[in-house]
Amino acid sequence: MTIWRGQHPLILASQSRARQMLLANAGISFDAVPADIDERSVQNNSGLSAPGEIAGLLAREKACFVSSKNPGRYVVGADQTLALASRLFSKPAGRAQAAEQLRLLAGQTHELHSAVAVARDGKLVFSDVSIARMTMRRLGESEIEAYLDQAGQAVTTSVGAYQLEGLGVHLFEQIEGDHFTILGLPLLPLMAFLRGEGLLNV
Repeated sequence: MTIWRGQHPLILASQSRARQMLLANAGISFDAVPADIDERSVQNNSGLSAPGEIAGLLAREKACFVSSKNPGRYVVGADQTLALASRLFSKPAGRAQAAEQLRLLAGQTHELHSAVAVARDGKLVFSDVSIARMTMRRLGESEIEAYLDQAGQAVTTSVGAYQLEGLGVHLFEQIEGDHFTILGLPLLPLMAFLRGEGLLNV
């Protein structure tokens, strides 16, 4: 049984397993339709530099792009940026870059800016950006290498070279922010919007 009341399932404009898991666990019916946009080009052409603004822009672009091709459907776009002071991080290209990111983040507090946007008929109807602050413990070279050995290729699939829901939890000493923001989908504000639209029956 689903709590979704919409005529058609929600569309999630993402191939992220974590985001799909969050919606599925919340009992929301959805179809996953990744947005075919050039994220780096959109970011570079925007002139934006603030991490929250960049995440918000990309979430909106994804939602509106997929929505324009699926009339009448509610489409959710999401994006996440990682910032250490003024420096933005991207997904590491390989093990060496993952190791370098971990060296920079170790012993520091960085911010995850997670954005969610909802579009219908190609027009934005909702957006929100949430922030989580993550303090990574100090890590020696042997600890970084041991973590990379255990995590394998998974380190290249998320910004910061970690997944908190997996082995990445061992890297941290303190976390401020909700679980959903950390996983890249601010679920509570999203559900509040959907509830306000009469799309959820709880």
